[in-house]
Amino acid sequence: MVKTKRNDPCPCGSGKKYKKCHGSSSPPAGQAAPASGGRSLVSSLLSPSTALRTRPRRRRAPILSAGERDGMRAAGKFNAHLLDLVRERIGPGVKLVDLDDFVREYTQDAGHIPACLGYKGYPKSSCTSVNEVVCHGIPDEYELQPGDIVNVDLTSIVDGWHGDQSETFLIGECSEEARGVTQCAFDCLYAGIEAIGPGSRVIEIGEAIVEIAHERGYSVVEMFQGHGIGKTFHTDPGVPHYPEPRAANSILEPGMCFTIEPMINVGKKGCRVDKRDGWTARTVDGKLSAQFEHTLLMTEEGVEILTQTEHGPRPGHRF
Repeated sequence: MVKTKRNDPCPCGSGKKYKKCHGSSSPPAGQAAPASGGRSLVSSLLSPSTALRTRPRRRRAPILSAGERDGMRAAGKFNAHLLDLVRERIGPGVKLVDLDDFVREYTQDAGHIPACLGYKGYPKSSCTSVNEVVCHGIPDEYELQPGDIVNVDLTSIVDGWHGDQSETFLIGECSEEARGVTQCAFDCLYAGIEAIGPGSRVIEIGEAIVEIAHERGYSVVEMFQGHGIGKTFHTDPGVPHYPEPRAANSILEPGMCFTIEPMINVGKKGCRVDKRDGWTARTVDGKLSAQFEHTLLMTEEGVEILTQTEHGPRPGHRF
């Protein structure tokens, strides 16, 4: 990478000299921006979601051609099929590690790649987040119990393209609280989808999500956000699930692919990342959290869901 000199034009495209623009605050586009505690944006990505820890880079999100859109459709279709197969296997007494083994083996046998496996050192092929775990739960020997809720987050690489989605499952008979937060997360996902079309601002997604969640007495996690996706796992645009002011300047154009993946908490919105494994994010108060996610393509006609399962819940579903 060629180093930008202080008197060179800033690579962000502002027209200013680098020293007057990103040189005085954050690195130019293409370099990691410093995050809280001295960590870079890249190191703060507790993937598969993107942490909101610094100002967004001023880059234009990738615009996919017709052929590239078909590549994303194929990746989304496979990933959705895989989640339907997980649906058949999940239930009380099932070990999280056994589900993960199935995800890895089925994906590799199909000639594809489980994107999470080895991503920035992540040790498994899926994320399984139980009860108070907000996201990035590492599959282990835990056996699912009646009353649990568990979010299964899958990302597959098919011919270089990423399909990414998650769904929260109710295990056996669950409490009204568990059903309520799961229902809210599901409804928030589709509210965010329905709020946008070609030319919409990203902030409209967060506005729609927060309106529903707060109306029902839940909180919206702000530490993690949705993201652009394609040949690369995480790209622009960043997609906050609350009305982050800077998202008002981000426009959704036809050809953009991105995820919406709201995380809804029963209690406080805050999360803590496990210091032992560096991945597992839990609610600060130990209360339940639920999440749903789709990979989406903005077309000239509107939003296309690329990861719609055949047997999973559709808009209007009641848990």
